[in-house]
This record gives sequence, structure tokens and C-alpha cells, in this order.
Amino acid sequence: MDKNMVESSLKSLIEQTYLIEQEYQKLRSSYENLQNIIKDLVDVLPTAIWVLNSDGSLFLQNSMASTKTELFKRINKDEKECEIEQNGAFYLVRIADRNDKKIVFAVDITTQKRNERLVSMGSVAAHLAHEIRNPIGSIMLLASSLERRVSGRESDILDEMQKAIKRVERIINATLLFTKGVQINRDIFAFAELKNECEEALKYYNYTKNIKFELDFGASYYNADKNLLAIVFENLLFNAVDAIEEDENEDGEIRLTYEKTDMEHKFYLYDSGVSIKDTKAVFEPFKTSKLKGNGLGLALCLQIINAHKGSIEVNLKPKCFCVSLPLYR
Repeated sequence: MDKNMVESSLKSLIEQTYLIEQEYQKLRSSYENLQNIIKDLVDVLPTAIWVLNSDGSLFLQNSMASTKTELFKRINKDEKECEIEQNGAFYLVRIADRNDKKIVFAVDITTQKRNERLVSMGSVAAHLAHEIRNPIGSIMLLASSLERRVSGRESDILDEMQKAIKRVERIINATLLFTKGVQINRDIFAFAELKNECEEALKYYNYTKNIKFELDFGASYYNADKNLLAIVFENLLFNAVDAIEEDENEDGEIRLTYEKTDMEHKFYLYDSGVSIKDTKAVFEPFKTSKLKGNGLGLALCLQIINAHKGSIEVNLKPKCFCVSLPLYR
């Protein structure tokens, strides 16, 4: 083999080696990018992940796991699956063995647990509401028949009795409506009709304070379920009355104003009662900080407004509930 052939072969070998080196660098870069992508994906997962060495020491953890130190301490590493409650939250923990490593996963199932609890509570509440409805109906009928036979102080007592019965009836209707779900029956009506409905409902609501009401529903017409929207505003007003009843002052004020924008009908309800303690729990079913009520009123309001594609917002300074309903052109 002559010198030229050797040089040519050597040059070809060097070129191939260089090409192989380039391909290797590309593959290595791709592999590193893939590793980084996987690491980033694992890091942003809403699941806490710990990887342990065979001796139980921590090999690595993602961002979510780094915030769950106390939870990690409570996990029994010998159990394949378990549920743990930590600071009011529920976690499903699963453990898998991979070669010499142990992988621990913790998923927040608080919402699932909450929904299961609500379904169970809703079923019980609906059953009780059906059972209570018949005797309450009989009491209402008897109370109505007594109106023609009593006077003076007895009439005042009967009036209080009817208000109490009305309150129980509202709780029953709200419970049944909440548990079976909201179905909208649309029709065109004037918002002013809601004012009449609310004023009539307030006559049968029991309170002891001197409360000034200013209700302005505007003069617009709307295509929606008037009966359901009446329930919303009545519940909001009852909630405001209860807040004033719990306040130290003997006088109170409730003011409802109306505004029409290019996109929405907006209603603002202000009251001078006690402040809201926990805005996050305001619309949570079966949870209330009030002395009266079962915690379904505002939850039902939210359900009805959502069904109308609207929204309810809570402000604290000043204390205000804002109901927004979309325009239908």
C-alpha cells in the first residue's frame, strides 16, 4: 500500500471519527434536553414525589415535595398505599420500588373527599327535608286557620310562629333545590318585580333590629328564571339581615344598587352588619359562621348565578356582594 493510499484512508477515518463525534454530541445534547424536560415536568407536577435510596435517605424530591416536609415524616415507607390527613387536607400516598430506589407519591385528594362528603350530606339533607315537609305543611295550614280566631298578643305570637314556619320552609326548599340541581326556566320580566318579591319575603323574615332598607333593582327587563333569581336576592338580603342582627348596634342599613354596563347587569348589596370572617368559606355548602342558617343559602345563590352564566363576588372594604348577570341581546 503506497503512502497516498495510507494518507487517504487515514483522512477518511479522521473525517468519519469527526462525524461520529458530531452525532454523539447531538445525541448527548438531545438526551440532556430530554432529561431537563422530564425534570421540569416532574418538578411542576401537582403531586409530591420523593425518591429514596435503599438506606432510606433522600435521593431527590420535586418542588411540591419540598413543601410537604411534615407530611413526609408521617408516611409509613413500608405501606404500598394509604391516606393521610394533614392540616385539614387529605393525601393519597402510593409507594413503588424501582431497582435500589423507593419512589413515594402523595396526591392531594381534598376536593374529591369534600365532594364525596357533600354528596353524602346532600342525600341525608334531602331525605330529612322530604320527611319534614309534610308536618310543616300541616302546621302552616293550621296557623292560617287560626288567623281568623285570634287578636292582640295572640296575633303577635301567631305572626312569629308563621315567620318561623316560613324560615323552615325556605331551608327545606333550598335543600331540595341544591341537592337535585338547578334547572332554568327562562322568561322575560322586569327587574323591578324582584324588588316586590324581596320586600314581600322580608315581611316574613324575623329580626329585632331597626333596619333601613334601600332596594334599587333598576328598570331593565331580562330573560332569565325570575323565581330562581328571587331566591338569590332574598338569600343575600336575609344574610345581610342576620349580619346586622349579630352586630352590637341597634340600628342597621341594607342598600342594594343597580348598574348596567356594556356587558352586564350588576347589583351591589351593602350592609352595616358584622364583617365576613372567611371569604373562602362564604359559598361553601353546609358551612356557616352565622348563628342562624344551615350554610346552604349562599352556596345555592352561587349555583343559580353560575347556571345563568353570571358571577358573585365578595368585597370586604366596604363589605359588599356583587351579582353580575350577562346581557342577552
